[in-house]
Amino acid sequence: MNPLLDRLQPYPFEKLRALFAGVTPNSAYQPISLGIGEPKHPTPKFIQQALTDNLSGLASYPSTIGAEPLRAAIAGWLERRYGLPTLDPATQILPVNGSREALFALAQTVVDPSQRDALVMCPNPFYQIYEGAAYLSGAQPYFVNSDPSRNFAPDYRSVPDDVWPRVKLLYLCSPGNPTGAVLSLEDWKELFALSDRHGFVIAADECYSEIYFKPEAPLGGLQAANILGRTGYPRLIAFSSLSKRSNVPGMRSGFVAGDAAILKKFLLYRTYHGGAMSPPVQAASVAAWNDETHVVENRAKYMAKFQQVTPVLQTVLDVALPDAGFYLWAKVGNKENKLATISDTDFAKRLYAEYNVTVLPGSYLARDAHGSNPGRQRIRMALVAEVDECLEAAQRIAAFCRSL
Repeated sequence: MNPLLDRLQPYPFEKLRALFAGVTPNSAYQPISLGIGEPKHPTPKFIQQALTDNLSGLASYPSTIGAEPLRAAIAGWLERRYGLPTLDPATQILPVNGSREALFALAQTVVDPSQRDALVMCPNPFYQIYEGAAYLSGAQPYFVNSDPSRNFAPDYRSVPDDVWPRVKLLYLCSPGNPTGAVLSLEDWKELFALSDRHGFVIAADECYSEIYFKPEAPLGGLQAANILGRTGYPRLIAFSSLSKRSNVPGMRSGFVAGDAAILKKFLLYRTYHGGAMSPPVQAASVAAWNDETHVVENRAKYMAKFQQVTPVLQTVLDVALPDAGFYLWAKVGNKENKLATISDTDFAKRLYAEYNVTVLPGSYLARDAHGSNPGRQRIRMALVAEVDECLEAAQRIAAFCRSL
């Protein structure tokens, strides 16, 4: 067996099941889960129709590069969304079966397995795929802790100078999971300068880009590169997905875009990896990327939900509206009594037992690095259900906090 598999930690939800083992939740309450970031809004009917209208495509093998109409639809969306100059759908776009598998697979393409001291840089807290991709590529993850003073964006200036030459791939998530932080143009400028100096590839995970609460949409990596005059997007690959944008997590449809030279190698890898997208899913994806009305409606539902839920939780928790995304990243305990402290794991366990609400301990989403675990004493709440259910959960959490 591959010995690198032994380095992988259980997924956060496995840890949560173990935490809840033997706990019987209060039967006076119906269960509500804010633990998993799985969109619960209905899938738009027109996307479902496009999928079923193209079932005849099941009779054909799909190509790894994807059909031209899909790549053109993705390129068109990127150009409209981020104000980009014309992209080449044949060389700068590659459809993928959800961004998760592509985020993992890119490390196999980028990291040289013969370099034993290679690093893959990850935000902390983070999406656990980054860590697994680092280990199974033969590299080591290097975690950059989020900084509460920077709205929880990673503090890249804290990285020692002697670390950067070993970095081969840098994962970032903007808007962030779980913090909702969005990188600024100045942040991108600094990262691009570091990439130019040390030659590492930037993998920009932007799956939450279409759920935001400010008038201006979050800045994307390709957009920042274009503004800064980085023609051809050197050493930059952006990842996006329809899962959150269009409420189709089960369709497993996304894309990667950016540096054509890297995508050429990534396509070669994926040709062997077997990552071709089903033709009916491709057709439904074309319909989704070409329509923005349902995205605006979806964003409005999240905005209304956060506007109702956040004030309820702010009466008892240290929590604020994020820049974007559908998570609340809260400090646990009792806001009115700072001495009433409780660990994030005990908070989650007791909340589940007493009020039948599931949240994810923040420490499960982070690692001990540089003397601290930036997820400790925090919880992640995914406001993915309809507003009434999320509001009920918030009211139960408030009652629980007042009991501490």
